[in-house]
Amino acid sequence: MPTTPRPLEWIRPPRQARTLRSLERFLDAAEHLLHEKPFEDVHVAEIARRADSSVAAFYRRFADKNALLHALHERRCEQALATAQSALDPQRWEGSSIKEILSEGFPFLVDIFRNQESLDRAIHQRALSDATLWEAAVRIRRVSLNGLAELMLERRNEIGHPDPPLAVSFALVQAMALLTEYYTVGLREIERVPMSDATVVQQLLASCLAYLDWHEA
Repeated sequence: MPTTPRPLEWIRPPRQARTLRSLERFLDAAEHLLHEKPFEDVHVAEIARRADSSVAAFYRRFADKNALLHALHERRCEQALATAQSALDPQRWEGSSIKEILSEGFPFLVDIFRNQESLDRAIHQRALSDATLWEAAVRIRRVSLNGLAELMLERRNEIGHPDPPLAVSFALVQAMALLTEYYTVGLREIERVPMSDATVVQQLLASCLAYLDWHEA
């Protein structure tokens, strides 16, 4: 009998070295402020105050807000890689179908996009002209999409599309592109029919399964 996979969760690897403590306070403060407002509206004085520190201490640690963004993204990448390693562990999904994997995975992705929207938007905008940010962002997506694709192709007997590798690759790129445009770029602000996060998940799952021509094995 198939076992129920453990709930997916965002992984925050420990970074407890003494030299990192002040850095972590600034990063935590900035991240909390980004839940309240866009990156452009977050001021250094606010970050320092939230971190129980000073503006002078901030500038001893960071050259400017752009350097802060790079540090936030570096930590985000560490967390994303740890999360992907856990979430895409084949043993987690033993006995699960493609539909069951995506039914768990898509809501998890939507939660990530929603909860980290302001940070993702700031990174996305700057990555268009910053090769370091761009390459790191691409690496994370490559790891995530390749891992999920491997899980799905291990169940290719559930895919009716005549070219399963192509179908899986296209379906996942399409899903990631939609989530990026919808949450990070802000396409949902101009949609004709507003959708809740749950509806986005439902429609994304239906679209993906239909394209794959998914069926129970």
